[in-house]
Amino acid sequence: MDLGSRTAQLCIAGTQAEFERRIDDARTLFREAWEAAADDHDACIAAHYVAHLEPDPHAALRWNMVALEHGRLDERANEFMGSLLVSVGGAHESLGDHAEAERYFAMASELGVEHFRG
Repeated sequence: MDLGSRTAQLCIAGTQAEFERRIDDARTLFREAWEAAADDHDACIAAHYVAHLEPDPHAALRWNMVALEHGRLDERANEFMGSLLVSVGGAHESLGDHAEAERYFAMASELGVEHFRG
């Protein structure tokens, strides 16, 4: 990830806001990162961050799917594809669709990323 890109800078600022428990500010910054995305890699990252703090589980699934779709279009996202798949699986799990969740967790496992239930 190009840490100097506008999208990255907004995601970094959003993460800092989240760390400081300024969740509304973090959500705003992640949405701004989405708007600033210059390519599929940026869009993948921004959508992943938007999904992360999305309170509505249906919207979180949509954003996770957007992240995955953009990630599949840019090979730079391959390094964190397993994490994206776990996020999609987790979104399905939160909606009670355990079969679909397990499908995504299995795909992530094939990439070496395991999902652990807490």
